[in-house]
Amino acid sequence: MMLTVDRLTAPITDLLRQQDLGISQYNVLRILRGAGNEGLPSGEIAERMIRRDPDLTRLLDRLESRRVVTRARDATDRRVVRAKITEAGLRLLDSLDDSIDQTVQRILAHVPKQRLRTLSKLLEEARAGLSG
Repeated sequence: MMLTVDRLTAPITDLLRQQDLGISQYNVLRILRGAGNEGLPSGEIAERMIRRDPDLTRLLDRLESRRVVTRARDATDRRVVRAKITEAGLRLLDSLDDSIDQTVQRILAHVPKQRLRTLSKLLEEARAGLSG
């Protein structure tokens, strides 16, 4: 299974490298794009990540230094730090969307859609049995 994951993600990782992004950074940017203008607390970002990154703070530091993410204390709870995607971050994702979609379609073009749906359901069942 790990070999398959590696082979499936390698072309996407290569695309991201061209923009000096890692897969975890890309994941955070997509999570924040989906969160909208309110952004998300760091803990919620960590919960939504595909691969858990033990050092989310450093990952957010790198994204913030690139000005694709901003962070600020929550207005109602100063203990909470909320991260938001910036316009530059949105433009970066927009520039990647078509290439990523085309790459995924190319990678999976040989698999019939019904079998992909079946695979997706099987993977959901496998994840449902896992904690965390």
